[in-house]
Amino acid sequence: MKKFLTGITTAAMLMGTAAYAETTLKLVEVITSPERTKVLQGIVDGYEAANPDVTVEIISLPWGQAFEKLATMVAGGDIPDVVEMPDTWQALYAGSGQLASLTDHVADWEHGATLTEKTVAMGSQAGDLYMIPYGFYLRAMFYNKALLAEAGVEPPETMADFMAASAAVSELDGKSGYCLRGGPGGTNGWVMMAAAMNGTNDFFTEDGKSRMNEPGSVEGIQFMLDLYQKGYAPKDAVSWGFNEIVAGFYSGTCAFLDQDPDALIAISERMPAEDFAVIPMPVGPSGKAFPTIGFAGWSIFKATEHEDKAFDLVAALSAPEANGTWAKRVGVIPVHKGADQDPYFQTEQFEGWFKELNGEQYDPTTMPTYLEKWGYFASTVVLETSQEALLGQRSAQDLADEWAEFLTDEHAKWQAKQ
Repeated sequence: MKKFLTGITTAAMLMGTAAYAETTLKLVEVITSPERTKVLQGIVDGYEAANPDVTVEIISLPWGQAFEKLATMVAGGDIPDVVEMPDTWQALYAGSGQLASLTDHVADWEHGATLTEKTVAMGSQAGDLYMIPYGFYLRAMFYNKALLAEAGVEPPETMADFMAASAAVSELDGKSGYCLRGGPGGTNGWVMMAAAMNGTNDFFTEDGKSRMNEPGSVEGIQFMLDLYQKGYAPKDAVSWGFNEIVAGFYSGTCAFLDQDPDALIAISERMPAEDFAVIPMPVGPSGKAFPTIGFAGWSIFKATEHEDKAFDLVAALSAPEANGTWAKRVGVIPVHKGADQDPYFQTEQFEGWFKELNGEQYDPTTMPTYLEKWGYFASTVVLETSQEALLGQRSAQDLADEWAEFLTDEHAKWQAKQ
C-alpha cells in the first residue's frame, strides 16, 4: 500500500509539473543575428525562471525575408503572441486592428513612469501605444583611419567631400570608398542622401505632395547611383544587407559605412578602437544633414489568448536592467530616463551620434511610419526599384517619380482618415 501511495504521489507531482507549465507564448524576432538571439534568449530564460507556468518559444526570422514571412504567418492564422516590431511596420499592423493597446498595461507597470517621453511618443505613432520601443537607431558615418590616410584624404564634412574621398580610396588596389547597402534595409541611405541634397527632411509639402521627386531629392538619388556606378562601392554591394556592409567595413574592403550604433558590436570585436572612428553624416549644400533615426520594440498581437502573460513578457524584456543589457549588446540608445548617464554611453565610440543629437546642423529624420503601407514601401518597393536603378536599368528621375507617386497616394489615404 505504501509503494502504491508513493507511486500515486509521484505521478501526481509529475502531472502537476506538466500542468504547471500550462502557457506557451510565441515570440517572433525579425531583426536577427546569432548575438541578438543569444541576448534575447538570456532575458527570456530569466523570465521563464520567474514564471515557471510559462514557456516562451522564440522564432527567429531572417531580416531579409522577415516582412513577407511574418505577413504570411499572420495571414495563415499562425499569429505570434509577442513580436519584435520595427517602426516601419507599426502602422500596417496597428492600422488593420491587429495589435493590442499597451496603454493600460504600461500605466499599471512599475517601470512605466521611467520610460522617456520620446519612447512613449514613438511607440504611439500609430495612434495608441501599440509598442514599447527597446531603443533608438541613429545613423552616423564610420570611417577607416588607415584607408583615408593611405588615400591622402580627411574625414568628410560635406557631401562633396564624401564623394571625393570615396573616389580617392577607390583608387587603392582592391579597395572601395563606400559600403553601399543595395539590398534589404537600404531605404535609409536613399532617404538621407535625398534629404541632404534637397536641404530638407520634410517628406511632404503642405498640400500633401511627396518631395521625393523634387530636383534636390533627385540629385541625392543620383548621388547614390554615382557612388555605385562609378566604382566607388563594391560591385556586390547591389545586394548587400546589414551583415555584408558591416563585414565590408571591418574587413577593410571599404572605408565608409553609415550605420547605427548596432554596427559597433561586430566592428569593435574585429577592429582596434584606434583604427576607426565615427563622425556625423556629411552635410549637403544647405549646410545640414538629416541622419535617419528609427526604432523597434515589442508589440502584442490582439489575437493572443494570453494578453496579460504576453505583457508580462514584454515588461520583462523592457525593464530598465534588461533594456540596458539589450541596448549595450544590440547597439541602441536605451529607453528609460537616466540611462544616458551610464559610462558605457559616454565613451568616444558614441561621439558621432551625440554630436548629431546636439548639433544644430544635424536634423534627425523620422520616417513616416504612420503611413499604412510604409513598411511595404521600405521593404519591397525601394529594394526592387533601387536595385534596377543601380544596375542601370532605370534613371534617378524614374525612381524619384515612382516613389513620390506611391508616397503621395499613401499620404492622401492617411489624411482622409484623420
